[in-house]
Amino acid sequence: MPTTTWNRHHILSLADFTTTEYDTVLQTAASFQEVLSRRTKKVPTLQGQVVANLFFESSTRTRSSFELAAKRLSADTLNFAAATSSMTKGETILDTAKTYLAMGTDIMVVRHREAGVPNAIASEMDRLGVRVSVLNAGDGQHEHPSQALLDLFTITTLIDPDHPRLELLKGKKIAIVGDILHSRVARSNIWSLIASGAEVHLAAPPTLLPKFFAEFISEEGQEVTERSRSESEVRSNSPNPQLFLHWQLEPALQNADFVMTLRLQKERMTAHLLPSLREYHQLFGITRTKLQLCKPNVKVLHPGPVNRGVEISSELMDDPEFSLIQSQVTSGVAVRMALLYLLGSGKA
Repeated sequence: MPTTTWNRHHILSLADFTTTEYDTVLQTAASFQEVLSRRTKKVPTLQGQVVANLFFESSTRTRSSFELAAKRLSADTLNFAAATSSMTKGETILDTAKTYLAMGTDIMVVRHREAGVPNAIASEMDRLGVRVSVLNAGDGQHEHPSQALLDLFTITTLIDPDHPRLELLKGKKIAIVGDILHSRVARSNIWSLIASGAEVHLAAPPTLLPKFFAEFISEEGQEVTERSRSESEVRSNSPNPQLFLHWQLEPALQNADFVMTLRLQKERMTAHLLPSLREYHQLFGITRTKLQLCKPNVKVLHPGPVNRGVEISSELMDDPEFSLIQSQVTSGVAVRMALLYLLGSGKA
């Protein structure tokens, strides 16, 4: 395991992650990936600790991945489902969190359809003066840190399996395509990829990619302003511009090293933002033909679940020559083991 000291008590956002923290997560995940390749895949690292998965929103991959990660670390797990909980009787979110605190929970993994809920629970734990860590497993349209970190791990281990690190992506062109407006995954990936020195190209119809994304990273003090008002591109104009917006797919894919395509989140769309799924696939769906614009060794990622034939063609999704989608799922366990280990190793 990396010997770097880990001082972060909660993992709520990647906006203020340092290069050292990214590399610590990547190297720790690489160690756990090696553990997962053994016949005996369990280690006693978090034995005696309790990890509560507080999923107020439905999930398959993230919830199962965190549960398996906790069990591989020998932690005891508690799984919460809102539909069968006392919340149906009027219990508040913070009261639910306090209930799990009273059961001896050490780490709370929180997912909610509203932005800010993991932060609110973390603030309450801090106010109570307890040593409980909160890990954001996706909140509304805010962030999904563990997904972006497993994406980062998937890509960097492809480049250097033995020593994944942030600097490997410096200068790489990475296209993020799809429903960026509603995507917490896109927001977290923007932070991590910009921190790596990659060139990040966002592509979607104007209704799913508003111009305010050109100023996205200014939230943490780095100035990014609109340079071009053409319908094809809005380009950042910072001292080291890395963020580009496109309302057409082709310029985003041109010479791209990696393509991340995102699910159309129809459940979050409150307005008619697309003419039809068929038209969306024709214009922004990723296919083998469209990948010809990219680098010859381009790889495709998708956080799942996938709408086959909409965001990505079915044959491309299942093509191991291009698709890293199954690798992302596999990487998720190792990365989430790393995150739980880093948060929990100082509690024993």
